[in-house]
Amino acid sequence: MMKFYIVDCFAEQKYQGNQLAVFIPDYEISTEEMQQIANEIGFSEATFILSDQQENGGYDVRIFTPAVEVPFAGHPTLGTAYVIHQVMEQGASERVILNLRAGAISVEVDGENLVMTQNEPEFGEKFDKKILAEVLSIDEKDIQDDYPVQWVSTGLGAVIVPLKSVEAMKKCRVNHMLFENFIENYCRCNVLVFWGDHQHLRVRVFMDDPGFLEDPATGSANGNLAGYLLKHHYFKKSKLQYSVSQGSEMGRPSVLNIQAELVDERFTILVGGKVIKVAEGYWY
Repeated sequence: MMKFYIVDCFAEQKYQGNQLAVFIPDYEISTEEMQQIANEIGFSEATFILSDQQENGGYDVRIFTPAVEVPFAGHPTLGTAYVIHQVMEQGASERVILNLRAGAISVEVDGENLVMTQNEPEFGEKFDKKILAEVLSIDEKDIQDDYPVQWVSTGLGAVIVPLKSVEAMKKCRVNHMLFENFIENYCRCNVLVFWGDHQHLRVRVFMDDPGFLEDPATGSANGNLAGYLLKHHYFKKSKLQYSVSQGSEMGRPSVLNIQAELVDERFTILVGGKVIKVAEGYWY
């Protein structure tokens, strides 16, 4: 038996944002059982806090989708930090460090508002926009010409696709067969499309897990996007502060707050939002 919590991340109120199940095992749990539980829950991710004692300055945490373990993901990082802060530390700290497979991630806590510092972004392959247009079932002309379609990662990779209009964003529908071909021939990663101005962006993220579901709030991919915007001087600024709307197309509106800066080729990327507890119980 172990305690678990369900929280909504990057949500303005209950039943919005991205759902997360956080487990606190009171026994030595196997990788196989963690994967089975994540599959049973069926959320985009579930997390497991492996000990209530800190190791190397932080709490060891593992993150699972219903199909695989992942080294990093944004909303699981925020949601797990919230549970550690509220339950295990009784609200005593203002900063929680999670030891993830991708490294140590710091989260600043202020009530229901949490802000995580993401890793330095890596910039990878650039793709022909025609390939991603076909995957997304949109016209090649819907994708901007002045900026690349590119793989970026702060711990979990995503291909960033800049669109010309909100209408183009609404048209996006993943062609599952073509997405499978893309994953097999190029890389396994999520796909993020975006449109907007320097104060507010609209984002959609399509996952590479089986079923290719859309994600209502994706902290990791939005961190990737922040790095992309700075790298390519998208807003002609070296310091950015903006909000992101995601998830409205699937009935789970989410709000992410982004701060990012590029100084002497060093990136600082902060991704924040609210976390709201929805339920708690025991897993038998």
